[in-house]
Amino acid sequence: MTLSAVATLPLLSMTEALPGFPGHRDYVLVTADGDGRLFWLQSMAPEGPRFLAVDPGRYFPDYAPALPPAVCADLELDDTAQARLYCLVTVPAEGPAAATANLRAPLVVNPVNWRSTQVVLLDGSHPIRRPLRR
Repeated sequence: MTLSAVATLPLLSMTEALPGFPGHRDYVLVTADGDGRLFWLQSMAPEGPRFLAVDPGRYFPDYAPALPPAVCADLELDDTAQARLYCLVTVPAEGPAAATANLRAPLVVNPVNWRSTQVVLLDGSHPIRRPLRR
């Protein structure tokens, strides 16, 4: 049996808690598939939440949302091109083939200081449930 390599990024410090999870601000991103296409956004709290996430650039190459200047300032991002984006994934009861990514509310990460936040984009062109197919 061969084990896949698991990579973990440094501790992400959320500037604001994710909606519905006020007590959780420290997370790590852990590869869920060994090749960096799927991640677990895992709370550092012992019984904290865990979310499936993707790098949207691997699934939606045209995805380039305009980040609000206030978010960039809060994360200390000098250039929005530096930001790493992750989108949370929903896998419905029908199974993985029906999985969707939330492009309306990406997780924005500054890879220099690892500050992060979830941004709800006001631009209605990015759907909340976009099918996750490559």
